[in-house]
Amino acid sequence: MVRRTFRLGIAAVLSAISATSVLAQTDVLSAQQSDPNVIGWMQGFPPPDDKLITQPDSNYFSFPKLRWSVCHLREFLPTEEISRGTNAPVPLNYPSPSEFADLAREIDALTFMPIDATTEMTWEESLFANYTDGMLILHRGEVVYERYFGCLEQEGKHAIMSMTKSITGLLGEILVAEGVLDDTRLVRDVIPEIGDSAFASATVREVMDMTTGVQYSENYSDPNADIWVYSRAASPLPKPADYEGPDGYWEYLQQVQPEGNHGDAFHYKTINSDMLGWMISRVTGKAVTDLASERLWRRMGAEMDAYQTVDGKGVPFAGGGITAGLRDLGRLGLLMLNEGQLNGKRLFPAEVAQKIAAGGDQSKFAGFPTIPNGSYKSQWWVLHNDHGAYAARGVHGQTIYIDPTAEMVLVRVASYPRAQNGYIDPTSLPAYQAVAEYLMMR
Repeated sequence: MVRRTFRLGIAAVLSAISATSVLAQTDVLSAQQSDPNVIGWMQGFPPPDDKLITQPDSNYFSFPKLRWSVCHLREFLPTEEISRGTNAPVPLNYPSPSEFADLAREIDALTFMPIDATTEMTWEESLFANYTDGMLILHRGEVVYERYFGCLEQEGKHAIMSMTKSITGLLGEILVAEGVLDDTRLVRDVIPEIGDSAFASATVREVMDMTTGVQYSENYSDPNADIWVYSRAASPLPKPADYEGPDGYWEYLQQVQPEGNHGDAFHYKTINSDMLGWMISRVTGKAVTDLASERLWRRMGAEMDAYQTVDGKGVPFAGGGITAGLRDLGRLGLLMLNEGQLNGKRLFPAEVAQKIAAGGDQSKFAGFPTIPNGSYKSQWWVLHNDHGAYAARGVHGQTIYIDPTAEMVLVRVASYPRAQNGYIDPTSLPAYQAVAEYLMMR
């Protein structure tokens, strides 16, 4: 059997663990130096003490341990399965082995100019610059590029961080299209238990598009930021005897205070995703994990189960808890590119993908200089560039990038040392455009 892959060699959005994701060091190891196989994390029977990454030490998401932990979250946190079911997976299409190898060499050699740079970079150089763990590119439904690095193997799974939000948003948009979820309703009419929370007077649509006026700071470098209160609430570990805060994601949502007006502007705040997840579960009577299995994983021919972290009460983290296989994320991207169809089956109405791809109100979008003309719709990032590209995005470098003009789906999972995509975009977005243009010329 010919191997079609090349082997070299995770809130920031995972609120239950992200209190450890702030970097303390100044000299950051390169991708090659920090490769977990090079460092030797968790190797040996038993591993040496200085190579252990354990819970409850609570530092497993600090760099460079991060580069091993993104493939092993289930060893640190309780999870629920997103089952692919028992049917055989539907294989992805590949070119011949020789053509596949030629494509890989040509793509690796592509050059582009990073944002605000004066020196060109090759595609392959960008993979290492962005601490890539897995890269998959599909063009016209065929895999044209696939590589694995660091902790990730072909049969492995990787934390996708805030790309989870886009799956939650997709499920929400499907329910809206089917009339199960009314996006004009107020949150309090769907979830009466929300009480006097700032969410109560927001509409479902404002939650979906993150235009709510709610108080929540996601500044990971500020130890007093709301993200850390959320982390303590969501932690599945036993609470200290003197703990008096909220217990679990949903209890936290019930005490959120107002900040600004609903509908005025886009504010990227993870709690919107968990609020949406709660509403999805209420109107369907199913956990988001079960719904993702039923509506996506089982029906798109996934080859591996995914899993999703849960809080101490078993509530799935709808804002960032999924871990999945690279190829299955590619299948999800194809499903979006094909507007709800895959493997000859329609999984959801075309209007779902069309509405997401069209984007949101650009006048409400600001604060993201690497996406200057962007918008945010149903938990997806829309670039509004010449190719009509849009993406699921997660901290530390995760993405499903969909380019309808180039008929391209690109999936990257990564373990970039800093928890912010703004550091990665300058050497990623131009690279995506370069490979899209190359594929269009084939």
